[in-house]
Amino acid sequence: MEMDFIVRGLGRWLHIGAGVMWIGLLYYFNFVQVAAMKAAGADGTAAGISKHVAPRALLFFRWAALVTWLAGAMILGKHFVDAFTFKTAYAPIGMGAWLGTIMLFNVWVLIWPNQKKILGIVSASDEEKNKARRVAFLASRTNTMLSIPMLFFMVASGGVFRVAFFG
Repeated sequence: MEMDFIVRGLGRWLHIGAGVMWIGLLYYFNFVQVAAMKAAGADGTAAGISKHVAPRALLFFRWAALVTWLAGAMILGKHFVDAFTFKTAYAPIGMGAWLGTIMLFNVWVLIWPNQKKILGIVSASDEEKNKARRVAFLASRTNTMLSIPMLFFMVASGGVFRVAFFG
Protein backbone atom coordinates (compact mmCIF):
# COMPACT_ATOMS: atom_id res chain seq x y z
CA MET A 1 0.00 0.00 0.00
CA GLU A 2 1.14 3.47 -0.79
CA MET A 3 1.80 5.63 2.28
CA ASP A 4 -0.28 8.52 0.88
CA PHE A 5 -3.29 6.18 0.59
CA ILE A 6 -2.87 5.09 4.22
CA VAL A 7 -2.55 8.69 5.45
CA ARG A 8 -5.66 9.77 3.54
CA GLY A 9 -7.55 6.70 4.76
CA LEU A 10 -6.61 7.43 8.36
CA GLY A 11 -7.44 11.09 7.80
CA ARG A 12 -10.82 10.17 6.36
CA TRP A 13 -11.84 8.11 9.40
CA LEU A 14 -10.50 10.71 11.82
CA HIS A 15 -12.37 13.39 9.89
CA ILE A 16 -15.63 11.45 9.90
CA GLY A 17 -15.40 10.30 13.53
CA ALA A 18 -14.38 13.67 14.95
CA GLY A 19 -16.89 15.42 12.68
CA VAL A 20 -19.74 13.28 13.95
CA MET A 21 -18.71 14.10 17.53
CA TRP A 22 -18.35 17.83 16.78
CA ILE A 23 -21.65 18.26 14.94
CA GLY A 24 -23.43 15.91 17.34
CA LEU A 25 -22.34 17.99 20.32
CA LEU A 26 -23.18 21.19 18.45
CA TYR A 27 -26.73 19.92 17.95
CA TYR A 28 -26.87 18.68 21.57
CA PHE A 29 -25.94 22.13 22.86
CA ASN A 30 -28.39 23.97 20.61
CA PHE A 31 -31.38 21.63 20.74
CA VAL A 32 -31.06 19.99 24.17
CA GLN A 33 -28.78 21.74 26.65
CA VAL A 34 -29.93 25.34 26.08
CA ALA A 35 -33.54 24.42 26.87
CA ALA A 36 -32.48 22.09 29.68
CA MET A 37 -30.37 24.81 31.32
CA LYS A 38 -33.28 27.23 31.17
CA ALA A 39 -35.63 24.71 32.79
CA ALA A 40 -33.00 23.60 35.32
CA GLY A 41 -32.27 27.23 36.20
CA ALA A 42 -35.94 27.80 36.91
CA ASP A 43 -36.09 24.97 39.46
CA GLY A 44 -32.57 25.44 40.87
CA THR A 45 -31.04 22.24 39.49
CA ALA A 46 -28.76 23.74 36.80
CA ALA A 47 -25.60 23.30 38.87
CA GLY A 48 -25.29 19.63 37.87
CA ILE A 49 -25.34 20.51 34.20
CA SER A 50 -23.09 23.55 34.45
CA LYS A 51 -20.61 21.89 36.82
CA HIS A 52 -20.38 18.35 35.44
CA VAL A 53 -21.94 18.00 31.97
CA ALA A 54 -21.19 21.26 30.15
CA PRO A 55 -17.42 21.43 30.84
CA ARG A 56 -16.92 17.82 29.73
CA ALA A 57 -19.11 18.25 26.65
CA LEU A 58 -17.25 21.47 25.75
CA LEU A 59 -13.91 19.67 26.10
CA PHE A 60 -14.92 17.05 23.53
CA PHE A 61 -16.66 19.70 21.40
CA ARG A 62 -13.66 21.97 20.95
CA TRP A 63 -11.10 19.18 20.44
CA ALA A 64 -13.39 17.33 18.02
CA ALA A 65 -13.65 20.58 16.05
CA LEU A 66 -9.86 20.87 15.84
CA VAL A 67 -9.30 17.20 14.97
CA THR A 68 -12.01 17.41 12.29
CA TRP A 69 -10.35 20.42 10.70
CA LEU A 70 -6.83 18.98 10.89
CA ALA A 71 -7.94 15.63 9.47
CA GLY A 72 -9.74 17.44 6.65
CA ALA A 73 -6.54 19.34 5.88
CA MET A 74 -4.65 16.02 5.95
CA ILE A 75 -7.11 14.52 3.45
CA LEU A 76 -6.75 17.50 1.11
CA GLY A 77 -2.96 17.16 1.34
CA LYS A 78 -1.32 18.75 -1.67
CA HIS A 79 -4.73 20.09 -2.78
CA PHE A 80 -5.22 22.15 0.41
CA VAL A 81 -4.39 25.47 -1.27
CA ASP A 82 -6.44 24.51 -4.36
CA ALA A 83 -9.49 23.99 -2.14
CA PHE A 84 -9.04 27.15 -0.09
CA THR A 85 -8.48 29.28 -3.20
CA PHE A 86 -11.49 27.73 -4.97
CA LYS A 87 -9.63 26.33 -7.96
CA THR A 88 -12.35 25.14 -10.31
CA ALA A 89 -12.35 21.43 -9.50
CA TYR A 90 -11.92 22.14 -5.79
CA ALA A 91 -14.48 24.92 -5.33
CA PRO A 92 -17.19 22.78 -3.65
CA ILE A 93 -14.84 21.12 -1.16
CA GLY A 94 -13.20 24.53 -0.68
CA MET A 95 -16.53 26.07 0.27
CA GLY A 96 -17.09 23.26 2.78
CA ALA A 97 -13.57 23.73 4.11
CA TRP A 98 -14.08 27.49 4.50
CA LEU A 99 -17.38 26.98 6.32
CA GLY A 100 -15.66 24.45 8.60
CA THR A 101 -12.85 26.94 9.20
CA ILE A 102 -15.33 29.66 10.19
CA MET A 103 -17.03 27.18 12.51
CA LEU A 104 -13.67 26.18 14.05
CA PHE A 105 -12.90 29.86 14.63
CA ASN A 106 -16.29 30.31 16.32
CA VAL A 107 -15.62 27.34 18.63
CA TRP A 108 -12.16 28.39 19.79
CA VAL A 109 -12.40 32.20 19.64
CA LEU A 110 -16.03 32.96 20.49
CA ILE A 111 -17.76 29.99 22.10
CA TRP A 112 -15.09 28.50 24.39
CA PRO A 113 -13.72 31.74 25.93
CA ASN A 114 -17.26 32.93 26.64
CA GLN A 115 -18.38 29.57 28.02
CA LYS A 116 -15.49 29.72 30.49
CA LYS A 117 -17.00 32.94 31.86
CA ILE A 118 -20.54 31.55 31.88
CA LEU A 119 -19.52 28.36 33.70
CA GLY A 120 -17.31 30.15 36.22
CA ILE A 121 -14.10 28.56 34.97
CA VAL A 122 -12.72 32.11 34.77
CA SER A 123 -14.03 34.92 36.92
CA ALA A 124 -16.41 37.40 35.32
CA SER A 125 -18.88 39.99 36.52
CA ASP A 126 -22.61 39.47 35.99
CA GLU A 127 -22.48 41.98 33.15
CA GLU A 128 -19.58 40.10 31.51
CA LYS A 129 -21.44 36.79 31.93
CA ASN A 130 -24.57 38.22 30.29
CA LYS A 131 -22.53 39.48 27.34
CA ALA A 132 -20.70 36.14 27.17
CA ARG A 133 -24.03 34.26 27.07
CA ARG A 134 -25.18 36.30 24.08
CA VAL A 135 -21.90 35.94 22.15
CA ALA A 136 -21.64 32.19 22.80
CA PHE A 137 -25.31 31.69 21.92
CA LEU A 138 -25.03 33.58 18.62
CA ALA A 139 -21.78 31.87 17.62
CA SER A 140 -23.23 28.47 18.43
CA ARG A 141 -26.44 29.17 16.48
CA THR A 142 -24.33 30.44 13.58
CA ASN A 143 -22.40 27.16 13.60
CA THR A 144 -25.66 25.22 13.62
CA MET A 145 -26.85 27.15 10.57
CA LEU A 146 -23.51 26.72 8.78
CA SER A 147 -23.33 22.97 9.50
CA ILE A 148 -25.88 21.95 6.85
CA PRO A 149 -24.32 23.85 3.91
CA MET A 150 -20.86 22.79 5.13
CA LEU A 151 -21.84 19.13 4.99
CA PHE A 152 -23.55 19.64 1.63
CA PHE A 153 -20.46 21.19 0.03
CA MET A 154 -18.17 18.59 1.50
CA VAL A 155 -20.12 15.69 -0.01
CA ALA A 156 -21.13 17.54 -3.20
CA SER A 157 -17.55 17.76 -4.35
CA GLY A 158 -18.02 15.00 -6.92
CA GLY A 159 -14.74 13.80 -8.35
CA VAL A 160 -12.66 15.83 -5.92
CA PHE A 161 -14.45 14.07 -3.06
CA ARG A 162 -13.56 10.68 -4.52
CA VAL A 163 -9.93 11.72 -5.14
CA ALA A 164 -9.50 13.29 -1.69
CA PHE A 165 -11.08 10.38 0.16
CA PHE A 166 -10.25 7.35 -1.97
CA GLY A 167 -7.18 8.27 -3.97
